[in-house]
Amino acid sequence: MVYGYPKGHIFYRKLGRVYPLITHGEGIYLYDERGKRYIDGSGGALVVNIGHGQKEILQKITDQMGNVGYVHGTQFTTQSIEEYAEALGEILPQGLEKIYFLSGGSEAVEAAIKLSRQYFLESGQSQRWRVVARWHSYHGNTLGALSLTGRVGARKPYLPLLIDFPHFPPPYCYRCPFGYAYPECDLECAKVLEQVIQMEGPETISAVILEPIVGATIGAVVPPEGYLSSIKKICERYGILWIDDEVMTGMGRTGKWFAAEHWGLSPDIMVLGKGMSGGYFPLSAMITKTKVVDLLKERTGGFVHGHTFSHHPVACAVGLAALQFMRENNLVEQCAKRGEYLLKKLETLKAFPFVGDVRGKGLMTAIEFVKDQKTKEPFSRAAKITEKILDLAFENGLVLYSGTGFVDGINGDMVMVGPPFIIEEAQIEEIMEILKKTFTQIEKDHL
Repeated sequence: MVYGYPKGHIFYRKLGRVYPLITHGEGIYLYDERGKRYIDGSGGALVVNIGHGQKEILQKITDQMGNVGYVHGTQFTTQSIEEYAEALGEILPQGLEKIYFLSGGSEAVEAAIKLSRQYFLESGQSQRWRVVARWHSYHGNTLGALSLTGRVGARKPYLPLLIDFPHFPPPYCYRCPFGYAYPECDLECAKVLEQVIQMEGPETISAVILEPIVGATIGAVVPPEGYLSSIKKICERYGILWIDDEVMTGMGRTGKWFAAEHWGLSPDIMVLGKGMSGGYFPLSAMITKTKVVDLLKERTGGFVHGHTFSHHPVACAVGLAALQFMRENNLVEQCAKRGEYLLKKLETLKAFPFVGDVRGKGLMTAIEFVKDQKTKEPFSRAAKITEKILDLAFENGLVLYSGTGFVDGINGDMVMVGPPFIIEEAQIEEIMEILKKTFTQIEKDHL
C-alpha cells in the first residue's frame, strides 16, 4: 500500500512524501510491510541509542502500566519516578541534582527559559529575562524554544511571533565566521559572546544556551579546545546562568554520558531528551542545581510551570530501563569506540569531490557536501543535493538525517550518521558500502 497525503486522515509533516509502513525493528534494522530492510543509520533523529525491539524495555513498560499508568505530578509520585531520578542522578555532572521530567526537548528548553527567569525574579533581579543563543543552533519548535533556535529557515515563517532574543555566531571552524583559523583565532567565536552581552546589557541577561556539540542545524560541529570553558567563564563573570542543551548529545551519544564532560564542565542547567528513553516513550528533562530550587522553595514555594504529562510514571520506567540497559552493556564506552571507527571510515569519503568535511564525536557524525572542495563553495539550494542523497540512500536501504541552509541561511548541505550504540564494526561497513554506492550514483547522475 501507499501511505501519504492526500490519502487517509493523517496530517503528515512532509506532504509530498510516500511513507513506507514499518512493521518491526530489530537492533539497528527496520523492516517495512514489503519485507524491505533499512539500516537505521541515524537512529531516527539521533534518538534510538539502544536499538529496536529490545524485549526487556517492553516488559518494563508493561509492568509499569499494570501498576499505574498515570498520576499528576502535583498530586503523587511513583516508584518509577523516584528510582529513575536516583539512577540518573548518579551519572549527572557534579552539581546537577534536581530533575524535572517532561515529554520532549522543546518542553525541556521552555522549562529552562522559565526557570532562569523565575530564579532571577526571586533573586530580586527582575530586569534579567533575556536568553542569549547562537545562530545555526536548534533548541526546539515551540515559540519560546524557536525564539532561541538559530535555524533561519525554521524561524522565518514565525518571526512576528518570536521573542527577540540575542544571537551570536557558532564555533564553526570549517567555515569560520570571522575568517580565522584555530588556534591563531584566539577563540574569537567565544569572545564575541561577551561583546553581545555588553551591547545588550548584562543586567538584562538571565542565561546563555548552547549545544556543546552543534546538532542537526550544521551537523556534529565539535567546538575547538578552550571554547566551552571560555563561554562558562564569561557567564560567571556577569552572573549569567549557562544552559547546556544536551537533548541530542546527552545520554552517551558522543561517547560520554554528557558532551560537556569531554571538557570537564558542569552547567547551571541542563536539558535532556531524545536518547533518554531510546525512543521507546516520549521523555525529556530539565535539570539544575539544588541552590536554584531551594530559592524557589523559599520564596514562591514552587516552580510556576507545568505540563499534564510531566513526571510520567511510564516514561520514567522506560527511562530507567534504557539507562540500566546502557550501563549493563557498557554502551557509552562502546559508542566512543565505534564512533572512532565510524569517523575514520567516513574520512575515506573525501575521495568524492563533493564531500567537503567529515566531523563529529562518538556516534554523532556528519558529512558536509560542497560544490568545490578547495573553495568550500556550497551547492545552490536549488540543486537539492541533500534531498537527492537522502532519498537515494533511503532507496538503497539506509536512513540518514539531514540539514540544509547553514552556510548563509539558504545554502548548505549535509547529512548526519548516528546509528544505535549497539552497532558492530561489520554493520558500520554495511553503512559505508551503501554510502559509497549512493555517492557514486549521485556523482554519475546529478553532478
